[in-house]
This record gives sequence, C-alpha cells and structure tokens, in this order.
Amino acid sequence: MIKKSISGLLIGLIFSTQLLAQQAFVEGVDYQLINPPVNTSSPDKVVVTEMFWYGCPHCFSFEPFVQNWSANLSQGIIFEQVPSVLNPRWGDHARTYYSLKQMGELEKVHSKLFDAIHVERQRLNRFDDIAKFVATLGVNEAKFREVYNSFPVDALFRKNSKIEQKYGHRGVPSLIVNGKYLTSAGMAGSNQRLIQVIDFLANKELNQ
Repeated sequence: MIKKSISGLLIGLIFSTQLLAQQAFVEGVDYQLINPPVNTSSPDKVVVTEMFWYGCPHCFSFEPFVQNWSANLSQGIIFEQVPSVLNPRWGDHARTYYSLKQMGELEKVHSKLFDAIHVERQRLNRFDDIAKFVATLGVNEAKFREVYNSFPVDALFRKNSKIEQKYGHRGVPSLIVNGKYLTSAGMAGSNQRLIQVIDFLANKELNQ
C-alpha cells in the first residue's frame, strides 16, 4: 500500500512538473506563431531550423547548446541549420556553408570557421579570405571556388533566401519549429531556456 502511494506521488509529481514546464512557455512571450506556416524541408518530420550567421557572436555562443540538443533528438524530429542572409553582407558566409555542404566538407570546417572568427579573431568576411582559410583545413581550394560559384549553390541561396523572408524574424540566431513557431534567446531569456522552448514545441508537434 505504501509502495503504491509512493508510486502515485511520483507519477503525480512528474505530471505536475511537465504541466508547469508547459505553462511556463507563453505564446507571444517565449515564442510566436508564424502565420501562415512555412513549408518545411521534410513534411513527414518535425523540422527544427536554426537561422544563423558565422559572424554572429550570439550564434557562436548558442552553437554548443544546439549541437548538444540535436545529438539526442526524439525519433521523428530533425534539426537543420540554414545560413541567414537578413543582411546582404552575410551572403559570402551563406554561400560558404552551401558550398562546403555540397562538397561533403561541412562537418570538417563548420566549428573551425566559428572558432576562427570568434576565438582567433580572423577577419573572414570576404570570399578570397574564406577560400584561403578552408584550404588550410585540407579543403581543395580550387574545387571550393568552383562549387561556390556553381548553379546548385546559387539555387540553394535563392531558395532559402525566399523562405527566410516568410519567417518574420529580425535577427539571429532564430529558431523555427516545424514552420509554425518562431523563437530566440531574446524571447526565451537565455540559451538554456531557448533549448527548453524548442524542445517543448518540437515534442508538441511530434505528439499531435
């Protein structure tokens, strides 16, 4: 009887904790609806999209949080990073991301590019400087230059630029959950709480 009572209390405590967590995230405060919703890259999955820029210090600070979160996703949830071009000056970094992804070199370079800019204070704003930098990491510079100026990269750049305009965000990093919800560290209050918000929203979509 005592064991049953304890089990009941534990279940009630877990349920109450989950309920309080859900109540803690307020629409219009911690996140907002995207109206109309934006089609995602994988309609059969719950897609969490981070809009980022390599030159953004807040994106750099958020990177460890989101990488740790994305390494332990529930089945049915996928995570993608998309380089933002809210500012036209971010275009070279966006094309760099797409080029490295096309070449299969993104995993090798992604975090090192962040570190080079924010830890080593390298000025990697121009295409030529970026090309020389990726070459130091073992990326074929001639191939990188070729892919950077290719039609597939240009098509990705234009496609995602049009999609980004529909999100309604004003800065980076911004997180879009399943094309329906927009949130950020500024809205959530901190990087850690932002992770909790996107986790809540992603699982809410998953369980619908």
